[in-house]
Amino acid sequence: MRRKGPFRATLCCLVAVLLGVWAGSGNAEVLTLAQGLGLASENNRLIKITKQQERISESDTLVARSFLLPSVDASASETILAYQPKAIFGTLIAPTSDKSFVSYSLGVQQLLYDFEGTIAKYKSSKAILDTKRIDTQRVRNLVALDFAVAYFDLLEADKMVLVAGKEVESVQSHLRDARNLYENGVITKNDLLQAEVRLSDAKQRLLTANNNRAVRASQLNTVLSRPLTTEVQVIDIAEAPPGSVMTERGKAWETALAQRPEMRIVDGTMKSLDFEETSRKAEYYPRFFAGASYDYTENRYMFHQGNASFLLGMTMNLFSGGRTRAEVLKIEYQKTQLQEQRARLADEIRLEVERNLLDLNNARERTRVTKDAAGQAEENLRINRVRYEEGVGTATEVLDAVTLLTIAETNYYRSIYDLRRAESAVLYSIGKDLSEVYK
Repeated sequence: MRRKGPFRATLCCLVAVLLGVWAGSGNAEVLTLAQGLGLASENNRLIKITKQQERISESDTLVARSFLLPSVDASASETILAYQPKAIFGTLIAPTSDKSFVSYSLGVQQLLYDFEGTIAKYKSSKAILDTKRIDTQRVRNLVALDFAVAYFDLLEADKMVLVAGKEVESVQSHLRDARNLYENGVITKNDLLQAEVRLSDAKQRLLTANNNRAVRASQLNTVLSRPLTTEVQVIDIAEAPPGSVMTERGKAWETALAQRPEMRIVDGTMKSLDFEETSRKAEYYPRFFAGASYDYTENRYMFHQGNASFLLGMTMNLFSGGRTRAEVLKIEYQKTQLQEQRARLADEIRLEVERNLLDLNNARERTRVTKDAAGQAEENLRINRVRYEEGVGTATEVLDAVTLLTIAETNYYRSIYDLRRAESAVLYSIGKDLSEVYK
C-alpha cells in the first residue's frame, strides 16, 4: 500500500492540533508579550501593595514638613462660677469678674532656627520616599520578569502539545500500516500489539502536555491578577531586541551595579541616615522660635478685655540621660551595617549576573546543537518507515525513530525557550526595564 510521507503526516498533525486548540479556545484572548507586560504593570497585586507603601511614605514626608510651618492654635470657652469673684479692699468688697463669662484665644508659633534639626528630618523623609519610589520600580520590573518567564513557559507548553500531538499522529500512522500488514499476513501480531501500547503511551503524554499547558496558562493569569481559568493565547517572539542583552562579563557587572534599583535603594537609605544623624545632633543645640497671640476674656470690670502679645524664645535641653548620644551612636552603627550590606549586595548581583550569563551561553549552545537534530530525526523516521514497508526494517526501529524525533523536537523547543528565559533574566539582572526592552 502507499502510505503518507513524513512531511504530509507532520502537516496533518500540526493542522489537527491547531484546529483543536482553536476549537477549544474560540474565545481566548490573544496576548502579545508587550501587551501582557503592560497589563501586569497595571493589575499585579504586588505592585499595588508597593504603591500603597509609597503613598504611606509620602504621608510621612508631609508630617515631617509640617514642623517647618507655623503652628496656629485657637480656643474658645465659657466659664460659669459658683460664686462671683470679689476682692476685699479694707472695708470695701468689690467684684472683679462676672459670675459667668466667655474667653477667646488665637496663637501662632513659628520655629526660627534649630541648627537644621527639623529640616534634616524632613530631608530624611524625602530620601526615604525616593527609595520607596525606586522600590516600586524594582517590584514592577520583578513582576515583568515573572510575567516574561510565565509567557515563555506557556509558549513552551504550546510547543510541547504540538510535539506530543505529532507523536500521537506518527504512532497512529504506524499502527495503521502495521494493521494493514498484519491483515495481509506480512507481520506478526506482536508488532501490532507493540504499536498499540506505544500509542497509548503517546496519548498519555499528550494528556500530560495539555494539562501542563493549562497550568502554565493559570500561572500567567495569576501574574496578571485575573481569574485562573481565563483563556489566553500567546504569540511567539523571535528573540530579544538586538543589542539589549550584554554578554561581556565586566561590562555587565558594571552596568548592573550602576542600574540595579537595589543598589540605589541602599544609597538612598544611606543618604537618609546622614540626614537623620544631622537631626539628632541638632538636639545638642538650642531651638529659637517666635510667637504671637491675642487673648480676649469677657470682663466688664477690666479696662482691657482683649490683649495681644509677641515673643521671641529659646529652648534647650540640658540633660536627657544620654538619649541623644545613644541615638547618634545607633545611627552610626546602622550606617556601618548598611555599608556591609551594600558590599554583600554587590557580590550577590555579580553572582546573579554571572549565573544568568552562563545560562544564556548554555542555552545558545544547546539551541545551536539541537537546531539540525529535528530535521535529522525526521529523515531517520522516514528511512525507517520505508525500510519497514519494504520488509527490511522492524517495527521497533520505526517506533524508536518516532521517539527519537519527539526527543529531538522537545530538546530543541526547550533550548529555544530556555534561551528566551535566560535573555530576560540577564536583562533583569543588569537593571534593564523589561517593559521598555520588549515594547
